[in-house]
Amino acid sequence: ENIGHYGLAFPFYTHFTSPIRRYPDMMVHRLLALYTSGEKNQDKDYYEQCCQWSSQREQIATEAERASIKYKMVEFMQDKLGQVFEGSVSGLTEWGMYVEIEPTKIEGMVSIREMSDDYYSFDADTYKIIGKTTKNSFTLGDKVKVKVVRASLEQKILDYELVSKIELVENVQ
Repeated sequence: ENIGHYGLAFPFYTHFTSPIRRYPDMMVHRLLALYTSGEKNQDKDYYEQCCQWSSQREQIATEAERASIKYKMVEFMQDKLGQVFEGSVSGLTEWGMYVEIEPTKIEGMVSIREMSDDYYSFDADTYKIIGKTTKNSFTLGDKVKVKVVRASLEQKILDYELVSKIELVENVQ
């Protein structure tokens, strides 16, 4: 269903890449050539099937790209077990927080179960992980120090252990 382009306020919208690399872009060019020459679309069902197939292939390619990037990140970190890095909280879930270390931007997981100074839980309303007793909290963008504790190539898993939260001190003058 064509819903247009909200930001441009166009009732109809399409796009293509340059240089043309994607099969959907080729289909758009073919259809535009048909319409501008006054011909009717010969096989709407064919194009619907091609669009579905192309979308599925694109999703598979995206997943393969993500998996290969994750594999290379884990491979890179394998010889860094036990090392401590500074990073930023990049994601929060009910099972832990994702931390992206500086300067490599390699993301790993700090499991809530492994945060041993308190019992932590995820608060979806405030989008924070909060300690039950200490009320220590973590949210997106918080600076932390983490230690690399697991880098499994087979599972493509990178686990960190929380060392400390880096508290930002305001410069008072």
